[in-house]
Amino acid sequence: MEKKKETVIEVRNLYFSYTKHPFLTDISFSVNQGEIFGFLGPSGAGKSTLQKVLTGLCTNYRGTARILDTDSNKHGKEFYENIGVDFEFPSLFEKLTARENLDYFASLYRGDKRDIDELLKEVGLFEHADKKVSAFSKGMKSRLNFIKSLVHDPQILFLDEPTSGLDPNNAKIMKDMILKERDKGKTIIITTHNMQDATELCDRVVFIVNGQMKAIDTPHNFIMKKGAAKVTYTFMEHGKEQVKTTTLTEISSDELLKKLISENRITSIHSAEPTLSDIFIELTGAQLD
Repeated sequence: MEKKKETVIEVRNLYFSYTKHPFLTDISFSVNQGEIFGFLGPSGAGKSTLQKVLTGLCTNYRGTARILDTDSNKHGKEFYENIGVDFEFPSLFEKLTARENLDYFASLYRGDKRDIDELLKEVGLFEHADKKVSAFSKGMKSRLNFIKSLVHDPQILFLDEPTSGLDPNNAKIMKDMILKERDKGKTIIITTHNMQDATELCDRVVFIVNGQMKAIDTPHNFIMKKGAAKVTYTFMEHGKEQVKTTTLTEISSDELLKKLISENRITSIHSAEPTLSDIFIELTGAQLD
C-alpha cells in the first residue's frame, strides 16, 4: 500500500487585497511533499501575489496559509531556512562575481549548504564563476538566480516564471533541474503563464483569473476531460484541396475518410490533442499573454 504523502502547504479561504477592492478571493488548495504545483494565468491574475502571501511577504490576508505547519504571516527566522525563492527578476549583487553572490547568500542560512561549484556546473556557469554579474546576460542572471534559491537546500521552492528569457537549450537545462529537485522529494511551486512549461513540469495546476481559482487538476486530466484528440485530413476534390476534421474516437465511422483511404486520395493526415492553453481559454474565457 502506497504511503500517503505529507501535506506541506495548506491554503483555505484565503482573501487578500492591496486596496479596499478584493484582489485574491476565496483561494483554497493543498500541496503535497514532492509535488510540482503550478499557478497558471495571465499577467495580473494574482499568481505572483499568491506566491508572496505564501513566502511571507504579504501578511495582511484573511484565511489560512500554512507552510510546513507555520502560518506564513506569523513566521520566525526559521521559516526562510526551509524555503527557496526565485523571483522572475533576479536579485543579485552586480559588482560581485557569481561565486561571491552564492557564497554571500549561503552565509545567510544556518543549515547545510549545497556545493556551489556543482550548482554552477549544472546550469553551465562554472567557467563564468569568477566574472562579475554585471557582465552577465539576462539568461545567465536567470540561471544564477535559480541556483541561488537552491544553495541552502530548502524543502520548498517557489519559482516565478523560471524559464522566462531563456533560449530553448538553457530552458531545458532549467526544467531538467526542476524535475531533479522534485525527484529528491522537494516541493515546488511554479508561477507561470507558459502553458508548455506547466504541461511538461507540473503534477497539478490551478487556473487563476482575476484573483479567483477557476479550476484545479493535473494537466493530463484537464486535456482528457475537456477535449478528445482531433484528426485532420486533406484531399483533392475538383482540383482544390479540401480539409476535414473528425475526432479520434469517431474515426472508424467516418465514411468519407474510409472511402478516401480506399481510393488512396488522402494528401495528408495528422492528429492533435488540445493543449493546456486551449483548455485554459475554454474554461476561463481569458487569453494568456
